[in-house]
Parts: sequence; structure tokens; C-alpha cells
Amino acid sequence: MLKMSTLLLRTLRDDPADAEVASHRLLVRAGFVRRIAAGIYSWLPLGYRTFRKIEQVVREEMDAAGFQEVHFPALLPKEPYESTNRWSEYGPDLFRLQDRKGNDYLLGPTHEEMFTLMVKGEFSSYKDLPLSIYQIQTKYRDETRPRSGIIRGREFVMKDSYSFDLDDEGLEVSYNKHRAAYIKTFDRLGLKYNIVSAMSGAMGGSKSEEFLAPCPTGEDTYVLCNSCGYAANVEAMVTKIAPFKGEKAPAIELLDTPNTPTIDSLVEVLNKKYAANITAANTLKNILLMADGAPISVLVPGDREVDLKRLGANLPGVKDLNLFEDADFAKYPKLAKGYVGPQDAKSFGLTLYADPRVVEGSSWVTGGNKKDVHARYVTCGRDFKVEHYVEAAEVKAGDSCPKCEKAVIIDRAIEIGHIFQLGRKYAQSLGLTVLDKDGKPKVVTMGSYGIGVSRAVAAVAEQTYDELGLCWPAEIAPADVHIVATGKEDQPFDVAEKIAKDLEAKGLEVLLDDRREASAGVKFKDAELIGIPKIIIVGKALVDGKVEIRDRKSGDKQEVLLADVVKTLVK
Repeated sequence: MLKMSTLLLRTLRDDPADAEVASHRLLVRAGFVRRIAAGIYSWLPLGYRTFRKIEQVVREEMDAAGFQEVHFPALLPKEPYESTNRWSEYGPDLFRLQDRKGNDYLLGPTHEEMFTLMVKGEFSSYKDLPLSIYQIQTKYRDETRPRSGIIRGREFVMKDSYSFDLDDEGLEVSYNKHRAAYIKTFDRLGLKYNIVSAMSGAMGGSKSEEFLAPCPTGEDTYVLCNSCGYAANVEAMVTKIAPFKGEKAPAIELLDTPNTPTIDSLVEVLNKKYAANITAANTLKNILLMADGAPISVLVPGDREVDLKRLGANLPGVKDLNLFEDADFAKYPKLAKGYVGPQDAKSFGLTLYADPRVVEGSSWVTGGNKKDVHARYVTCGRDFKVEHYVEAAEVKAGDSCPKCEKAVIIDRAIEIGHIFQLGRKYAQSLGLTVLDKDGKPKVVTMGSYGIGVSRAVAAVAEQTYDELGLCWPAEIAPADVHIVATGKEDQPFDVAEKIAKDLEAKGLEVLLDDRREASAGVKFKDAELIGIPKIIIVGKALVDGKVEIRDRKSGDKQEVLLADVVKTLVK
């Protein structure tokens, strides 16, 4: 039994100064977590109980699917990560350190290498496969800007599992088994979620899906088509554009356009001075970036912004992507800042990328490559050649669904799970092979599957809180029943403790507020803030031999005879 008179718990009336989202604010106020440093949190007793219950749900569903639990250290040697090139690929996100002998180590951000080497050391035959193993372990990533409490921290707990199969057909089966296990897991946690197509990113691999918990303050943006059910992370959204069927544009015309470095100023001048009758959608932005130290230009229609996160996800192999700065313009003096056009990209040393909307044959108003000069009728394929098409422009609500071409909606969410078909990337790098039926070595194919366990605590809180505080689903609440004893006399406290013991005898977990010095009002506010599903008030109704039972979620109240309270709660 948890007794608030001795429990390590201090609730707060005021929001923490650094809280950006509701889960952060309420988990701190309710005494579930405390900040240690930026992106690093400790768990207090109530918070850790909820965390462990989520962890147990994850573990039960992994075990039920036939996956086997293992455990790796968080402190790992450099060499395996060098073999897969991730020692350098991870860049500044990796926590690196040395031991007293000068040997390099890292704090594990993910454990693909370790899982691969474990299987390599134990198995050598196709008869050993398929195999799926998992762990629940602390991970470390040196986030540029840790934020939103435990949603994006530098230390977090994750369930990561890996499947090992002889061929792609086996991988598909393992992938679908994990997908089904994830659905059961998140259903049990009481989470609302969407399964969306995603990018594999630095992880590599082919097929990839994210489990996203809709939340207005979530960091992930995704698109959803209510007509056909298509769903995708914005990075994975595909732009479907029909071929150009318009008339052939006239030759390029240079226009005097002083003081028009922005799209809005350009449209205004062209419509007033040249009666162009255009909108921003008829103009072409040339976004200059440095990609791993090389200059590139990304073309997008003028009514769109470049989504750098989306662009980066669609430029495999590029580690460092930054907008041009004054120092970069100084290195390339031929580039007229604010007036760059794609016509002379090659002579300027630019690699030309374009959003799919810049189709062959389409003509645009764009920079004239001279200060205060723009050009119109600049035609793709005739006046400039796109070297690479890339999904780069921001996705907007109302864009066409790539499946049914109806308008999509955009929503925000917290990523709670991600599943990949990794393929043979890590097995190839680390030499994981088994002998097939013919006795020939064959590289194993892998899948990778992650659930953010600590993040799920925040995701549930975000989806279930109300104006009074947290409001936990029964499966993961820190207790089943919160009993509040009120008044100055001994009787309410004695009765409350007896009810608590009787409930525990029936297998229910109880939090008993037996504090003598706290007022009834303070106790009620704490009960609402902490958010345990059922609240029993032992107080004034005792005169009639009754107690009050409140449902935290619905707010419904009922008075129940003392003789019936245990039976009612168990039911």
C-alpha cells in the first residue's frame, strides 16, 4: 500500500518554467518526474510505477509474439560502429568517451551492431532462423535542443527488437508479426494512433512505418487522406504531378526588378510594372544550401517553403545540410543574393535539385542572376536541366493524395513506434552469414523495430489529461484506487485504511492519502492532478455509513454503503 504520509511525493501548484507541453507540465507538478539536466530526468515512485507498467505491457506482447528478450550494456566499444560507418555517420548526436587507457567508447543510441554480432556468434545455419530478439534498454543521443520533457530527451528508454531471416519473404513475415504485436501493445496502453509510411533515414533499409499518437504539440507532422486511408509522415509523402501539357513558352525575357529580393515584392512589381497577372505559384525559388560542404540549389514553387527536414530525409548520404550564409556567398561571388536563377547553375558550380512540381516544359519567373534583375519564361528542360528530383517542398493541407488524388489533411503527433525492413546492411558490414540448404554461405536479412517506452508515458499523458490534471488508463495508472481520508477525527482514517487493506486483498493497488495536516481541498486537488482512475472519498458520508466513489475520467460520483464498497470497486 502506498501511503501519502510517507510517500516520496511533492505535488506542485505552479507549472515549471521550462515546460512547453502539457505532459511535461503535469508530470512534474504531479511528482512523477524531476529534471536533472537538459533532456535528463529522474523518476519518482508514482512515475516509475507507471513507467514500469508500460514496460511490462511491451514485454508481455513481445513475449506473446514469440520474441526472446536479451540485454546489452549501454557502454559500447567503438569498433563495431566503425565497421558500419556509424561512428562517423551519427555525428554530434553520439555520446563519445574514452577509458583510462585511451580506448574509444560510446553510449549506445541504438544497438543494431550488438544484435548482429550476438547472432553471428551463436548461429551458423539456416535451421537456426527465423529469429526475433529484443531488449528494453536506456539509449543516449546528444540532442541539439532537448525539449518537451521526456518526449525528446538525451537519455531515454526504448524497446528495440531485431528479426533475422534467410530471405526477403521471411523478413516480410517477421515484419508483419512485429506490426501485429505493436498494434496489440498500443491498444493495451489506451493510445490513439495512426500507422503511417515513413522514411528509414540513417537506419537504412526499405519498407518503413511509424506509429504516431495524434497530439497538437507533437513534433512529427503527417498527412492523412480521409477518402482512401493513405497516411504518411511528411518526409515520406509522395508528390504526384501530371506531365506538363501547356503551350511552349516564349524565349527568356529579362526584367528590371530593383529591390525585389522576396517573392512577395517580386509579384507586386511584376503585376504593377509589367501587368504580368501572376501569383507566387508562378515564380520559382532557388534555395541555396551547402550539402556536406558542396553548394546545391533546390527549386520549389514560390508559394512553397523548403522543408529542410523533409529534404534531408530524401537526400541519402548527406549528413550536413545548411542554408547559404554570407560566408558562402563570399566563396561564390557570381551568385547574386536574392536574384539567383537556375539558368546558369552549372557555370556557378551548383548541383541542381528540384521539387517534382517543377516539371519538364513548365515555365517560371525566377532570378536573372544579376542584382535587381529577374527573368520570365524560364523553362525547365529548355533553359535549365534538373539533375535530381527530390521531395523538398513543405506539405500543405489540401495537397493531393498520391493514391486517390483527393485532398489530404495534416496533423501533428508523437512518434511512439517505428518499424523497418533493414535488409542486409548490418549483416553485410559485420559478416553475419549462415549456411543455406546447399551448404553455401548466405547473408542474413534483418528487420528493426522500436518502441519509445519512456516516451509512451508522455504520449499517454498528452492524450488523456484534462483541465484538472493527469487521467491515466487503468492498465498503466500508478494505482487502481486513490483513497482520500478527510476530517480531523480518527474514524475516517481508520475506515480508509481498512478499505485499502480489503481492496489489496482482492488484488487491487491502492494509494491512500492518510495525511493529517493537509486540508480536504488540497487532497482533492492532488487526487485530480495525480489522475488515478477511481477515487474514494471517506468523509462526511460516513454519518450514513457510506463513502463516495468518483470516476476520474468521467467525473461521475456515487455514494456506496461501506459494506458494498470493495465489491463495487472490484466489479
